[in-house]
Order: sequence, then C-alpha cells, then structure tokens
Amino acid sequence: MERSFAIRASKIFLISGIGCLALVVASNNVLDYQSNFRFVQHVMSMDTVYPGNVLKYRAITEPLLHSAIYILIIFSEFIIAILCLLGALQLFRHIRDDALTFDNAKSLSILGLSCGFALWFFGFIVVGAEWFCMWQSPDWNGQESAFRFVVCIILVLIYTVQSDKIG
Repeated sequence: MERSFAIRASKIFLISGIGCLALVVASNNVLDYQSNFRFVQHVMSMDTVYPGNVLKYRAITEPLLHSAIYILIIFSEFIIAILCLLGALQLFRHIRDDALTFDNAKSLSILGLSCGFALWFFGFIVVGAEWFCMWQSPDWNGQESAFRFVVCIILVLIYTVQSDKIG
C-alpha cells in the first residue's frame, strides 16, 4: 500500500505543478498584459518573419482580433489551472481509496492536462510557430517555451492515465 500511496501522491503533486504553472502564466499575462500582448500582435501580424515570405498572406493585422485571441489564450490558461488544481484536489480526496475509485477520479486532471497540451501544442506550435511562421522571428519566437510546456504536460498526462492498480 505504501508504494501505491507514493505513486498517487506523485501524480497529485505533478498535476498540481502543471496547474500552478498555468495559473502563474495566466496571472503574468493579466498583470503584465502589454508584454505578451505585443508577442501575440507580432506573431499574428507576421511583421518579423523573413523578408519576402510567400506565406505572409496569412498575417492578421486587425488589433481587435489580436485582443480577442490574447484574451482567449489567457482564459484558456485560467481554465487549465482550474481543471488541474481541482483535479489534483479530487485525486487527493481519493488518495487512500481503491485503485478503481482513484482512477475514476482522474477526469478533471486528464481534461486539464489535455487542454494544456492543446493550448501550447496546437495554439503555439501548430498555429503560432508553423501557420504564422513564428520560428522565423528572432525576437518574437515562443517555440522553445511552448515545447517545454508541451513536454512537461504530455509526460504528466501519460503518467497520470496509467492505472493505479498494482500487481
């Protein structure tokens, strides 16, 4: 029973960590709104991609759309934080229950981690880095941090979905 408890506690800790990460990122985006709003503006406007880029027709230069997307990103980060932190709390409440009950309590955590993967993989790597060619920008390139988030989240997600039934 002790090994099972340690594994469950580690899952709760890791999910809480992702929830705290999302909460800090979302809070930073609210408290220092302009810094990352400028990031969104430059990426969507494609104003720092390679000169003569034939994909520049994809650029979105409408400030209202920049604001809407940035607010959607911040909202998503808060949702991820809430789902992960509530999911960790749900798991904590069932930490000493049988494996099936603990496994069944993972829904919010799995949803939160999946939303985090969706935001940072799809939103930043697929849309930002590839669609808007963010990778070409020397100043407004968030690929590295997005990749770091994606790897951490996917590893925690894979670990979390593993059944807690031992033996």
